[in-house]
Amino acid sequence: NLAEAISDPQVTFPAMRNLDLVVHMATKLNRSHLLLGKHNYILPVLGRTETDVQASGEQSITVEDSMSMVHASRGMLQPASPHLRSEPAIVAGLAKATLPETVVNWDKMIGDYSFIRDAIEAVFPAFANFNERVKQPGGFRLRNSASERVWNTPSGKAQFKVMQGINEDPRSLKCHDLVLTTLRSHDQYNTTLYGLNDRYRGVTGRRDVLFINPDEAEKRELRMGDQVNVTALDADGKPTSRRLHNLTVVVIDMAPGSVGAYYPEANVLVPLDSHDTQSGIPAYKSIPIAMERVAEPVITSGARR
Repeated sequence: NLAEAISDPQVTFPAMRNLDLVVHMATKLNRSHLLLGKHNYILPVLGRTETDVQASGEQSITVEDSMSMVHASRGMLQPASPHLRSEPAIVAGLAKATLPETVVNWDKMIGDYSFIRDAIEAVFPAFANFNERVKQPGGFRLRNSASERVWNTPSGKAQFKVMQGINEDPRSLKCHDLVLTTLRSHDQYNTTLYGLNDRYRGVTGRRDVLFINPDEAEKRELRMGDQVNVTALDADGKPTSRRLHNLTVVVIDMAPGSVGAYYPEANVLVPLDSHDTQSGIPAYKSIPIAMERVAEPVITSGARR
């Protein structure tokens, strides 16, 4: 869901609509599919929970978890449609159509995914005996020598280098009153929200909140439940047009001078040109902002306006 993940939607959304060709492979619709370019295709694919039957029978794919464990994954549910194709089958079909003279036997690979794993094994030594190892309960672990205190250096010992300093964007060195960081909730994976409850921070049923340190809240005479508007500042500390309105204050233990809001909702505050100079990663964790309290509603003739 690139449209939701990327920074500065005020700029990026119009740019995506100007693309010549937009192709998505997806299991369900998301925000990105609404940004239509000149020519658009959505290719529905099998989900991981659905059975994937090819020429040799039901197939297993392999996944790596955050603990470097590689294991097989096979869906058990009936596909939502008999016309759905797997991601590997679609990629292979595109390859065959684009490079008809290729020496790669795409039909063989799609007929039996084990041949794909054989090809991976031929390229990456860490995947030796891939098909056999992935059959073991729990799969296998991709070795990381440093985690085992094995140092592949001439001395056999860990070698340290003196840190010369952080490669910071000079614009970030200016003094700002508050810096906002974007963060994810407990029931969230990337831009996918599985629920509106964040047990890490005690927030339930909502995401339109602004987290703030108790001392910072007291300094600004803010209380839990107050509402504020947030404005992103430019490199010179001047207000920009990037704003988030009516965020509810949540006082929580966090670093002084910092506030937090949920990702991707707060991406509207991140300028497209505010990113790491080497990796290009947007500055989701360091957004200079100004904050103003939302005025209390006026009560007139017994009605709230």
